[in-house]
Amino acid sequence: MKGAKLSIIIVNYNTKELLGECLSSLVKAKTTKDEWEVIVVDNASTDGSRELLRSFKKSNTPFYKQLVYVANSRNIGFAAANNQGVRLAKGQFILLLNSDTEVRSHVIQTMLQFLNVHPKAAVATCRVELPDGTMDPACHRGFPTPWAAITYFLGLEMVLPHSPIFARYHMGYADFTKPHQIDSPSGAFFLTRKDVIRHVGFLDEDYFMYGEDLDWAYRIKNKGWEIWFCPEVSILHHKKQSGRAHQNKKLRQQTKRYFYETMQTFYKKHYTHKYPLVVTRIILFVLSVRIRVLDTVGL
Repeated sequence: MKGAKLSIIIVNYNTKELLGECLSSLVKAKTTKDEWEVIVVDNASTDGSRELLRSFKKSNTPFYKQLVYVANSRNIGFAAANNQGVRLAKGQFILLLNSDTEVRSHVIQTMLQFLNVHPKAAVATCRVELPDGTMDPACHRGFPTPWAAITYFLGLEMVLPHSPIFARYHMGYADFTKPHQIDSPSGAFFLTRKDVIRHVGFLDEDYFMYGEDLDWAYRIKNKGWEIWFCPEVSILHHKKQSGRAHQNKKLRQQTKRYFYETMQTFYKKHYTHKYPLVVTRIILFVLSVRIRVLDTVGL
């Protein structure tokens, strides 16, 4: 769409029904004044997602007819697929939006307005709610420093979720009634500026699934930009649906394995020379043990 102010990028992998609900929520949320384009990148889905998208493109609804649709021949990963969308994007602002989310009224407009009046803010996110109404902790994170990682893996954050000492990974000590700065949002709703991407580069494709948002946020903050959390608006996130990770125990374990592997990648990339070697080795050892345990139980 020529002149689009916002490019919304949705990566899909076997979430046909949820993708339909996500797109429907965007139709309801969009007003006649909004200059949006929607880019859907499908990672070789086999659940009928492609047929759904093709039917949308043939419909008489202007929103669906204007969809930009990319069909990959294989699953290239979340980061790489989002990068495909970013390269096609014409908007001044870029929103990474999960296919298993539903956008509520005024959310996108409110978040765009926030970035417009906060020039130092490179990224903004809203409250991301799970189906039970609780907040998805992944939308409000600190960086996984050695101390944050240790307290998280030992379960101290769970015991003391509001402690500024023991709850640093999910920053549970923050005032959730007001906008405030965080280290990293979730890739479920990651609103940024096209100029920021030109400045810091694309998502790191070494991350196949998970961690790419954390890595991007780390690089953005290292360039001196701010990242903000705005709790006054929210979206719904049907978490862990993409990739059919909900279907069986093996896939859930594979999801955990991806998480530990991405943390290894993050540590090796950003913390190897920042913290004492012995500390980094301990963290990497704990992660490798957790991966081996998952492998032992049947992956």
